[in-house]
Amino acid sequence: MIANRTAAVLGLAAALLAAPASRAAMVAAQAPSSTGGKPAQTAVPPTPAGRAETGALVFKKVGCWQCHANEAQGGSAGPRIGPNPIPFARFTQYVRNPAGDMPPYTGKVLSNQDLADIYAFLQARPRPPAVGTIPQLAP
Repeated sequence: MIANRTAAVLGLAAALLAAPASRAAMVAAQAPSSTGGKPAQTAVPPTPAGRAETGALVFKKVGCWQCHANEAQGGSAGPRIGPNPIPFARFTQYVRNPAGDMPPYTGKVLSNQDLADIYAFLQARPRPPAVGTIPQLAP
């Protein structure tokens, strides 16, 4: 019984640690490079207009939901990325050249318009309620 409980606790700890590790990888990708003191940048076009409805379809089609969950609220393998996504230029850079376990999504897989649509979907996600307004979580 103790072995089962220990395994359950270790499994939960691993799941809880997975999301911060992914977010840490995103931060590391944005850190200054050792060569010039500036973050490594790839050429990123200005934010094109995106459609949230199309972005929701692309988000599901290419499998983003498998790590980040259906509403981008974060899951066992990927951090929350909605409703407050990182700036579009950094979002594009990270999707194209990710750190950690996230696979790269090249222009052959996702066009810049696909990224703009996904970004619009992320921006359109509803904000979660404040903890104090959830009866089960209120003190």
